[in-house]
Amino acid sequence: MARIGAVLIDIDGVLTVSWKALPGTVEAMHLLREASIPLMLLTNTTSRTRASIAALLAEAGFPVTAGDILTAPAATAAYLAEHCPGARCLLLNSGDIHEDLRGITLVAPDGPDADVVVVGGAGPEFDYDSLNRAFGHLQRGARLVAMHHNLYWRTQGGLQLDAGAFLTGLEQAAHVTAEVTGKPAKAFFATALAHLGVDATQALMVGDDIETDVLAAQHHGLAGALVRTGKFLPETLRAASGAPDHVLDSFADLPALLGLPT
Repeated sequence: MARIGAVLIDIDGVLTVSWKALPGTVEAMHLLREASIPLMLLTNTTSRTRASIAALLAEAGFPVTAGDILTAPAATAAYLAEHCPGARCLLLNSGDIHEDLRGITLVAPDGPDADVVVVGGAGPEFDYDSLNRAFGHLQRGARLVAMHHNLYWRTQGGLQLDAGAFLTGLEQAAHVTAEVTGKPAKAFFATALAHLGVDATQALMVGDDIETDVLAAQHHGLAGALVRTGKFLPETLRAASGAPDHVLDSFADLPALLGLPT
């Protein structure tokens, strides 16, 4: 394939499942590093901060630091600071990401009316009371901002529901449309490209979600590679709105695609 100037990589389902490295992925990333190919990890994971993600990946053997990672929460904080400065935000999320939301005013569930309802990743916190409370704020005019709209993700226990399954209900019930800040938002990819100093036409996005990772990247001018790990399902590929530029069995096959010595 044509010379690639940088690689953007999804984490969950591509490098790891339940934070355990998939076979050959650590070795493949070391080969990219040895070839001096700039890379950045783009993740819609909303349960951990950039620092904690970097620590987990480094422990698994991946040569990455927090500076190599762009998360949906970090992108959301930047979006809120720019588009909703000073807004009172009600956060609906599973996991502690407060470190990546510094500067954002978060209100307690039983606090004052929120200006923005921020939806992160799903978990036990997405119960009836929490969703109904968010619905009430939306009815009173709050904006709806979502870190992503993924329907599900893969864990060691199989596919599990994610926030997108609940987000659609909130949108339809409150007659609003969520402003999405993580993948597949163009700004999310653009932030990573700007950090690496490359143009979209020089970059490759590797992911396990055909729509959110791969086709979204291709729509924004990047090349896309879909891996058959993680949440990949053959029927999802067949029903997709487009075709990926490349389909790989695993991220472990990426060095060969890029023509790197193995």
